[in-house]
Parts: sequence; C-alpha cells; structure tokens
Amino acid sequence: MPNIKSQIKRDLTNEKARQHNASFKSEVRTACKKVETLAAEGKKDEAKEALKAAVSLLDKIAQEGIIKQNNADRKKAHLESVVAKIA
Repeated sequence: MPNIKSQIKRDLTNEKARQHNASFKSEVRTACKKVETLAAEGKKDEAKEALKAAVSLLDKIAQEGIIKQNNADRKKAHLESVVAKIA
C-alpha cells in the first residue's frame, strides 16, 4: 500500500479505469463470439447484423484507446472473413 497521498488517489482511479475497460472488452468478446456462433450455424442475415454491431463496438473502444486501432482492425477483418465464408 502506498504512503504517498497522490499515489493512493492514482491507485483508486487506475482501478476504476481498469474495471471500466474490462467491461467494454467483455462486451466486445461477447459480440465477436455471437458473430462466430451465428456464422457456424449458417445464419447469414443474422450474422451480418451481429457483425455490424460488433464492428461498431470495436471502432468505439479503439477510438477511446481501450484497445489499439490495429487490434480492432484485425478483429474486424477476421469477423468479416468468417461471415463471408457462410454458404
């Protein structure tokens, strides 16, 4: 435990930010899994709608700096290729 007052405050804000970021990351993981599940089941129209929502979330968290832009782009490309392969 830190003794310095400013470090105590920073620890509190860092923990709050970590929890905030973790909730966004969890939401994105859920959206990505939903797209992949729908694609595996062959539901193309529903997968496209889920893809649109997942891409929106990825763009949002990349813009906020929660994940890097390249990471978001890589995830979007993967999901788009999964949806494109649906027969």
